[in-house]
Amino acid sequence: MSMIETVNDVENSFLSRREITCSFQGLGGKLKKNEAVEMVRKEFNLADKTVIAINMKNQTGRPNVTGMFYVYDNEELAKKQVNPTIFERLEKQAKKDAEAAAAEAPAEEAAAEAPAEEAAAEAPAEEAAAEAPAEELKHLLKRRRKNNACGKERP
Repeated sequence: MSMIETVNDVENSFLSRREITCSFQGLGGKLKKNEAVEMVRKEFNLADKTVIAINMKNQTGRPNVTGMFYVYDNEELAKKQVNPTIFERLEKQAKKDAEAAAAEAPAEEAAAEAPAEEAAAEAPAEEAAAEAPAEELKHLLKRRRKNNACGKERP
C-alpha cells in the first residue's frame, strides 16, 4: 500500500497547471515540504516538471498530512502565477541545504582519516574505559552507604 493517496487531481487549463491534492498516511509531524514534493514527483512521474507545495495540513488526532501541489511545465510560468515569497523560501532552503552538504563533506573526510589515528590511541583509551566503571561503582556504593547511615530507605 502506498503512503500517498490521491484525493483530487485536476488539470487547470486556464492557468496551465495541474493541481494535485494528496493525503500522506502516517507521516504527521515527520514530513517536510521538500520530501513531500519528491514523493509526489516519484508517484506521478513528474521528473521534468516544476512541482510546488502550496499547502500542507496535519489532520487533528491522526498522523495524516494533506497537501496541495501545483505542477507547472516550466518554472517561468510558475513564478508569474505563484506568490514570490514561496520561491524566496524555496531558494533560502536550497541554500541552507547546500551549506549543510558543504559542511558535511569535510567532516566525512576527517572521519576517513581518523580511524588510523584512532587505532593508535585506542589501546590507552580501552584501559581508561575499564577503570572508569570501577571508579563509578565505588562512588555509587559510597553514596548508598551514606544514605543508609542517615536513615533514608531506598525504594
